[in-house]
Parts: sequence; structure tokens; C-alpha cells
Amino acid sequence: MSQHTASHHDHPHGEGHGHRHTPGHKHTHGHDHDGTHLDWNELGPLLERQAETEGSAYADAAAWLGTLAPVPGVRRILDVGSGPGVVTGILAEAFPAAEAVAVDGTPELLVRARERAEARGLGSRVSTLHAELPEGIVDLGKADLIWAANSLHHIGDQRAALVEFAGLLNPGGLMVLVEGGLPARHLPWHIGFGRPGLEARLDAANADWFGEMRASVPGHKDEPDDWRALLADAGLTPAGTRTFLTDIPAPVSPVVRELALTHYGRIRDGFGDRLEADDRAMLDRLLDPADELSLHHRTDLFHLTARTVHTARKG
Repeated sequence: MSQHTASHHDHPHGEGHGHRHTPGHKHTHGHDHDGTHLDWNELGPLLERQAETEGSAYADAAAWLGTLAPVPGVRRILDVGSGPGVVTGILAEAFPAAEAVAVDGTPELLVRARERAEARGLGSRVSTLHAELPEGIVDLGKADLIWAANSLHHIGDQRAALVEFAGLLNPGGLMVLVEGGLPARHLPWHIGFGRPGLEARLDAANADWFGEMRASVPGHKDEPDDWRALLADAGLTPAGTRTFLTDIPAPVSPVVRELALTHYGRIRDGFGDRLEADDRAMLDRLLDPADELSLHHRTDLFHLTARTVHTARKG
């Protein structure tokens, strides 16, 4: 399972670690939402850049986790749905006594995770584990901290999976879910053409698509997203919830501009007839490099998003 933003990830899977949802990405654990095949070798760099864009928010989240779990006592971390391992490295840096294990169902992304750890001097403490979830949960081994960012919602029976994850935690261990937050925003309400409020309408189409995606997951159980209650029902003690903001104002860097272009390109190609004709026309203009009001040239482009982190302790 990958936590891919692409948008692995919007779902950019991710945003690399932490994805929003757009159709058009294929997960590796049994459901192919629209038949689109993704080349993870091609998407790997994008997923890394997406997670890096939100790296400071993830670092803040990891530092907060260090106040909930004694840093010296955290010896093994599972990053479930790690993608290319950006957050695996952040967790390894935040918990210097720990082995951090990048767990994913896409071998190409695990190769990137290993290369990334080596390049950052973390190769001795970051390892990788190929696993298809939920079947592979039983083989992940014990851990002091389990981080699952935007990966649980790709498992049909989320309640049962949380019970299994809880069983892997050592006494005092911490379960961390990154689920929810706020939809990413890149543009003002009025962009100079078309009907104002484009992103809100894209959110509505995305919500419908996400519901269909959830319903198509093998073993799907219709479960409210009450993460605190689900964690408690798994035998864990809720330890706090916080939301972490990524706020990159205009003007943005070329990397952030590229991410926005990819995000909107995937929406246009993936939503298809979910959108009204005028909104499809707006997306075409936003993606046209010859249009002076496109994403290629806009000076009002920004990146604003929020990730919510739910925690619970064992024992």
C-alpha cells in the first residue's frame, strides 16, 4: 500500500505522505479505481517532492509525537504506506534511538526509500518491508510507534485493521493516524475567468469519487470516520489530536508550481464527466501554457493544506 499523493497522494498519494484524493492512481492492494495504471518509477520523484513540500508540517508532527512517547524508548517505528520514505526519514530523525521501517506495497517506491535514507546518512536505521495490507499486517512485527498516514482508508475493514495494528504495539506504544484535515487550496475564489469557486466544486466531485473508491475496496465496511472512537474500540487510549498546517504563500517556487500543475492535470484527466463543461474548460485554460492566466504563469498561486494527526497509546 502506498501513501501516494499523485496527488500517492490529491489524493496527490499524498502528497507523498499524506495524500489528498484525486482519481487516477492505482493502489497496490487489490482495488484499481478507474483502470488507470501508474508508473511508480515515473511518479516516485513527484511523490517525494509532494511530501518534501509539507516536510516542515510533518517534522512538527513528529516533534509533537516525541512529547507523547519517550524519545529514547522508541526503538522501532513502522511507517505504514510509506511511499518513497520522506516521512520515514523525518521520523527516524525525530527518534534517534529507533529503527524506522518503511512499509509499502510498491517495490519501486521502497527502492527510492532506501536510496533516500542512504543519501541522508540514515541507511543504518531505515529499513524497508514490502507488504500488502491488510493481509500483511501480521508479518510487520512489534513496534513502539506505528504511523499510518492516509493509508487506513485504503483498507476495507478499518476497525479490524486497527485492532491488528494495536496488537503489534509494545506496551506504552503509540498508534498514529493521519486522516482528514482540510482540502488543499491553490487558487483564490475568483481567478479572472469562469465561475468563481472552482476549487469548492472540485471538492464536491472529489467527495463523491472518494465515497465510490471506499465502497470499491475489498471487504469494505461502512464505518464512520470517528478515529478517536475506533482507536478506543481497538483497546487503545486516545492521546490527543492535532492538525498541522502547510502554508506556502504566493509567489511559489517552480517545484510547488509543478505540483499544482500535476494536481490539476490529474483532476482533469480523472474526473471526466463528473465536472460541468464550463469547469472542464476552466481546467483546460489553467493547464494551457500559452494562456497568460494559466497555472504556468499565475502570480497568485499558493499551497495551503492541513493534516490532522490522531494518536492513541497502548496500556
